[in-house]
Amino acid sequence: MQKGRMKGLSQRGHELSNGMFGIKALDSKFITSRQIEAARVAATRYMKREGQLWIKIFPDKPITKKPLEVRMGKGKGALDHYVAVVKPGRIMFEISGVPMDVAKEALRLAAQKLPVKTKFIIARDFEA
Repeated sequence: MQKGRMKGLSQRGHELSNGMFGIKALDSKFITSRQIEAARVAATRYMKREGQLWIKIFPDKPITKKPLEVRMGKGKGALDHYVAVVKPGRIMFEISGVPMDVAKEALRLAAQKLPVKTKFIIARDFEA
């Protein structure tokens, strides 16, 4: 599988579908499965396991790596880890069932674990 180029905006997953609050990516990056898990743990810990959290990205792109101190050539390296391709506009996490200030802080803590700039968004039908 080729690496490809991450140009353009996200074509799908750019609107809230499950939760009332979410974080949206503002730039494009590969996000590893470890970074997604770290963000999930940070958010659920702050919410004290109240409400509900949806992870809207999935790491389905395999990344290979050759071992250290190996000469060039001799084929492609072994599978190292999986990443999720995230483009601008993609909603990565959604939360509902908690007050707005709790959701905002939980998603801020989750966003700190991710390598992309993010923006906190609120559903259109949310009443404060």
